[in-house]
Formats: sequence, C-alpha cells, structure tokens
Amino acid sequence: MNILVTGAAGFIGANLILSILENDPDACITGIDSMNCYYDVSLKEYRLDLVSRKAASCRKGPGTWRFIRGNIADKALIEKVFSEFRPDIVVNLAAQAGVRYSITNPDSYMESNITGFYNILEACRHSYDGGNQGVKHLVYASSSSVYGANGKIPYSTDDKVDSPVSLYAATKKCDELLAHAYSKLYDIPCTGLRFFTVYGPAGRPDMAYFGFTDRLLAGKSIKIYNYGNCLRDFTFIDDIVEGVRLVMASAPERSTGADGLPVPPYRLYNIGNGKPVNLLDFVTVLQEELVRACLLPSDCDFGALRELVPMQPGDVPVTYADTSALERDFHFTPHTGLRTGLRRFVEWYRDFYKGKDSNGF
Repeated sequence: MNILVTGAAGFIGANLILSILENDPDACITGIDSMNCYYDVSLKEYRLDLVSRKAASCRKGPGTWRFIRGNIADKALIEKVFSEFRPDIVVNLAAQAGVRYSITNPDSYMESNITGFYNILEACRHSYDGGNQGVKHLVYASSSSVYGANGKIPYSTDDKVDSPVSLYAATKKCDELLAHAYSKLYDIPCTGLRFFTVYGPAGRPDMAYFGFTDRLLAGKSIKIYNYGNCLRDFTFIDDIVEGVRLVMASAPERSTGADGLPVPPYRLYNIGNGKPVNLLDFVTVLQEELVRACLLPSDCDFGALRELVPMQPGDVPVTYADTSALERDFHFTPHTGLRTGLRRFVEWYRDFYKGKDSNGF
C-alpha cells in the first residue's frame, strides 16, 4: 500500500505517519511538506526526526519512508510525485492554518488551501489515466471553522455552513466543495474530516494552550477571549490519529445512480471530542499541570495572570462536534480526558524546552 501524506512535518501529519509506521509495517509512505516559517521550523524538524527514527527502528518488512521538501502549490512537483510514487491512499493535511493569520496574510491561504488542494485533486483525477487503478481513497483535512456563525450546537455535517467568519474558514469550505465536485465528476472516493481544536505534545505553537504555557512560564498574563465565555471541543492528537487511520482504511463505495452517472463516493465527518470545555476550566487544568510538572510554583497567583478580554475578529464563542456519524460508521469515540492530554503536553514541553526556558521550580 502506497500512502502519500502532505503536511508531513505538521502536527497531525507527523503523528499520523508515526502511527502508520508502528502499525502498518508494509506500507510505503511518502511525505511532503514545504517547511514554511509560519511557526518555528525547528519544531517541524523535531517531528520529522521522530518519524525518521521510528522508520529506522521498526521497518523490518518491505515498507519504506521518504520525505520530499516541497509545496503542494507546485503543480509540476505534485504531478511528478504521483507519477513516480503512484499512491493508493492520499491524505492531504497540508494547509495554511490559523484564523487570525488569515486576516493579515491572505495570500498564503489562497496558495496552499486553494491552489495546492486543486493540484492534489487534479493529480488524483489523472491517476486513473490509461486505465490505471489510480487513487483508491483521498482523505483531506477540513476544519470546525467552516461552521462559522452557525448558532445551532452541536455542529453537525448536515448543517448549512454558508456563513464563514474568516478567510481560513472560507478556504476550507471551498475545499469541501471542490472535493465533492471532483468526486462526482471523476468517481474519486473521497472523505473530508472537520477537525476540532487538536492539542497535544509537539503541537502547533500558534494554538492557545501552547501560547498560554509560553506566557505563564515567562510570568506574563494570558488573554482569555469573550471574557471567558468560550467553549472549545478540545481533541487529543492520539484520538485524532486513530480516527484518521480508521477512515483511511474504509473508502466510500463507488456506485451508479438512476441516471447512469456515478453517485459521488464522498463522505464528510466531524472528528472531535464531542465534550466542549469552558476555556476558564481548561486554563485551570493547564495551570495545575504546570505546577505538577514543577514548571510553576504552587503559590503562583494565577488570578492575576488572567486577563478577560472581548472576542477577537474571526473567532467564535463555541465549537462543539456532533460525532454521531463517525461513531456509527467506525464505532469510534475519542477516549483521552482533558487532564490526561494536558499532562502529556506539559511533560513534553518540560522535556523539550529543558535548559532553555524552564524556570525549574
């Protein structure tokens, strides 16, 4: 089985590859990542090093791992990779992420999320040329951000998502529409996954929990938006990876409609914890775990370090996933509790930054 993972040095991408290496020793994996500087590149290099070491330690079968540094917006590169590697499964995780960054840097979103994803779809389409078997399943990342101003909770994939509140959300909704059109026109088995607030060790530094930790350890206050009246469906990375791997292994079935044309083999799922947490409660658990890990003193005045501020542009007060479809089709339910997940993040943070920024209390 040839598996192509884009965004291979990213948080979800690297952890997915580590899981495939651990559980599917015969899989041949190619990873692509542009290694851009949206956040600290050394963290991406750290993840890739984990992947390389895992590949070296557990590869006893014919499986292989190789990494290509490149941009999915480079159409010639994508065509070359598909031609040479001939992937059976494509997992497109490469994207420019972040709601607030899209306000100041819109070009990067159009390049990666629109042009880049279009290149992936075109390559999947042409993988069938000449009677070739082609791509058996395209799995791609969408986002809970597509729900935008939707007032109904929990969010269901049956809801209309026509009111994005950020460019990032709009590009992800566009990806879903493009994927559905290509699935219909070219009979490409395709599954979209709307991720909900993924966190964990070696996560993205632009996410709130990572930024909170940085600031608290530096003795700085943290801003809690909407005056603390925010709910987030925090989902631990291991649960996300387990869900993605289950989806990868089960492509939507091809079928023909009454009109003699293909019924699009297309599915869309929420992949979240399904148990939203108040942001103030989240911060309390994070602070307790920082004390437990001896990164902050037990007598730290946490109240003085919390700054309650209004909602910021592009954000929403609640994310809450209806995961019933994923449970129904895959018998999958995330199982990692918030404290367990934050403890694992804090312990990783302590070990990773040991000797750099740790206060060592």
